[in-house]
Amino acid sequence: MRSSLVLCATLSLFAIGCSGPSATPPTAFPAGDVVDLSHAYDEQTIFWPTAAEGFKLRHDAEGMTPAGFYYAANSFSTAEHGGTHLDAPVHFAQGHPSVDQIPVERFLGLAVVVDVTAQSAENPDYQVSIGDLERVEREQGPIPRDAILLLRTGFSQRWPDAARYLGTAEKGEQAAAKLHFPGLHPDAARWLVANRPVKAIGIDTASIDYGQSTLFETHRALYAADVPAFENLTALDRLPSRGAFIVALPMKIAHGTGAPLRAVAIVPKSRS
Repeated sequence: MRSSLVLCATLSLFAIGCSGPSATPPTAFPAGDVVDLSHAYDEQTIFWPTAAEGFKLRHDAEGMTPAGFYYAANSFSTAEHGGTHLDAPVHFAQGHPSVDQIPVERFLGLAVVVDVTAQSAENPDYQVSIGDLERVEREQGPIPRDAILLLRTGFSQRWPDAARYLGTAEKGEQAAAKLHFPGLHPDAARWLVANRPVKAIGIDTASIDYGQSTLFETHRALYAADVPAFENLTALDRLPSRGAFIVALPMKIAHGTGAPLRAVAIVPKSRS
């Protein structure tokens, strides 16, 4: 009996029912091909132009010890908002959850991919619209409640060339005016909050707002509703429009406004 309860509690993390005879039968952790959605952190990692520092790795020890065994250890430092990372609601919403306060369930869920690669190739300032979301729903059905919405612009293929990925390789305040990359339109963000409550939203660009934004209205709309964002994702082209299961776990930084994110997708194998 005790082992059954433990199993039930574990499976509940993945929204699997376990409440009685009429509940959905328990199933195993989603099976399929694992796709890494995160860029590696290194000297080429892209950060916002105003970041005080990028990613730094210091080699503290490496080699054979006097005792005859190999040992290696490093130290690292990084700004919160660079590379593949999580934006916590407190980033733009005072008093809202920091990284460590976000329920872990928000980092796990079924993906819905919105493909705007063609539009983004023609217009680097493209903003995913309500019309794009409605098109996806006409083609695939309604965006399910508690989905993880992923916006595929194709810009991850430009990584790590900052000039092509961000629109500029310059650093500092003056560089912000030269940023050009796609994002989610504020009207679409507000529409999602009001009509399609999702667990999180991810994008394969440097920001959920497009590069030329100065008011960051999309950030503000989502984070006021406690919807976090995953930024600088990659490999979204390897995901189906529906059906992939996302596991996106950030470093648990107390009081953090953001954190490095290791995101993966489990893509079901097609049945022939």
